[in-house]
Amino acid sequence: MNYFYKKLQEFRGRYVDTLGKLYDYATAIFPKNQYTRWVDTKEGGYTYERLKKKSDALSKKLTQYGIGAGDKVAILSQSMPNWSVAFFSLTPFGRIAIPILPDSSENEVTNILQHSESKAIFVSQRLASKVSRKCRDKMTLVIDIDTFEVIQADEEKFTCDGRPAMPMPDDIATIIYTSGTTGSAKGVVLSHRNLTSNVLSCYHTCKRNEKDRWLSILPMAHTLEMTICMLYPMFCGATVYYLSKPPVASILLKALKEVKPTTMLSVPLIIEKVYKSSVLPTIQKSRTLSWMNEHMNTLMCRLIGMKLKTVFGGHITFFGIGGAKMDPEVEAFLLKAKFPYSIGYGLTETSPLLSYAMGRGRAVGSIGYPVKGVKLKLYDVNPDTGEGEIVAKGDNVMLGYYKDPSRTRSVFTEDGWFRTNDLAVQDEKGRFYIKGRKNNMILGPSGENIYPEEIENVINNIEGVNESIVVERNGRLVALVQLDENLIEWDKEGEDEFYKKLDARKESILKFVNKQVSKFSKVNDVEVMKEPFEKTATSKIRRFKYKDEAHTIEADKAKEESQKENNEQENGHN
Repeated sequence: MNYFYKKLQEFRGRYVDTLGKLYDYATAIFPKNQYTRWVDTKEGGYTYERLKKKSDALSKKLTQYGIGAGDKVAILSQSMPNWSVAFFSLTPFGRIAIPILPDSSENEVTNILQHSESKAIFVSQRLASKVSRKCRDKMTLVIDIDTFEVIQADEEKFTCDGRPAMPMPDDIATIIYTSGTTGSAKGVVLSHRNLTSNVLSCYHTCKRNEKDRWLSILPMAHTLEMTICMLYPMFCGATVYYLSKPPVASILLKALKEVKPTTMLSVPLIIEKVYKSSVLPTIQKSRTLSWMNEHMNTLMCRLIGMKLKTVFGGHITFFGIGGAKMDPEVEAFLLKAKFPYSIGYGLTETSPLLSYAMGRGRAVGSIGYPVKGVKLKLYDVNPDTGEGEIVAKGDNVMLGYYKDPSRTRSVFTEDGWFRTNDLAVQDEKGRFYIKGRKNNMILGPSGENIYPEEIENVINNIEGVNESIVVERNGRLVALVQLDENLIEWDKEGEDEFYKKLDARKESILKFVNKQVSKFSKVNDVEVMKEPFEKTATSKIRRFKYKDEAHTIEADKAKEESQKENNEQENGHN
């Protein structure tokens, strides 16, 4: 049996080089296994056999309306079992999937549909209002993804001449649009080989099997979730559970208890919130734990770590964290607590996984080593600091940006390495440590490199601070800070007492930060955000939105005073 299983794994690794082959393999080898399931109901999930039957039927429907290989079909929906059904009605038959993030605005949805030239769309009832009438009218088919009923169809195109085709490895599988944190949207073109090679990298990084249970909490339209929580479970014949409601604390805790997942993916923000809102207060409220924290820190972390595993269902063996850099204090705790977290690093452009840190390979702040099949190195290294840009080569690196050859050329070196835009150093063991984004780096007055992410780590560990970013304005470093909700009495905004307390809070943040950072990284001003930061799907703040004037309390007050002054001047002239 072990010999047969080993041979099957070898065959699988060689055979699966397109999503069509992945689909055929999984539905043939694991037909009775449960592939997807809702957490709170037994209805609506799919076995691998049922997935194939439904996806094949939808593919025939698309064929009837002339939508064949090479045509683009969008998917706009929150995560659900039907999402993967829609996806596999497209990619195994040579069609190109255009996943759209559920938090996209109507304008973003319109731009993506127009730029991609999508002929049809699967859309959920919850997000249908984001598809404009103008976009709908241009569609051959609009399908309700909740029920798979046709909402709208161009009957003139009911020609039955849509020709599906078995895709080849270098054919386009999907175009994923991302604005990341740097501005205008980019259509990242990923081939079948890109995605399947990364699935294989996942398998060699952390072997899962058909007994494993995934709990999905990130958007399926994001490459991180798509590859590691949709395609990889299919490769293994495993089961993925989905939440019918957003993963707020009460919903998530109930789901963890119900599913008892072995495997999860998360962004740093989620585990950081668990640490700051649950772990830290627990220590601070207990005399025993406070004493242990000071005198027996490692033992205390181990005890809390055991409790944390229980909270996560008691069976978790892989908790992947990716999408952004994790707070070093939180990671240091998880490491001491022996919590089974792993760090994954990558980009949409690399399908996404490039490197990983797990088990004994973990170190606070490190993204670890390249995954199997991927080469990483530092490019244009500064001999004084050892810092260089991470560049990558591998079958997982994108074909390019859709309809944008100049941008595509700009992200590759002359000898074909993909430029990640992340500056890093390596330690003596070869592990990579990211210093910050190249386009976020601020050049100091004497030519020194200032990484705002490092300053933000200090700010975010101040009690009462929720999140922050540091930007440069007119040669000065400005920290934009969002405080915890219960720290500010917003109903008293406008009163003198409110601004006195706010100024005192800002002054204390400024003093604390400037004691902790180098003289080149000292912050000149602190501004308090009134609204939460705008973020990407993986909870990274869209920095480009805040490089000029942010929507802060200070900005609002200045505008109010300016308007008042203008009104007084106008009244004086009258």
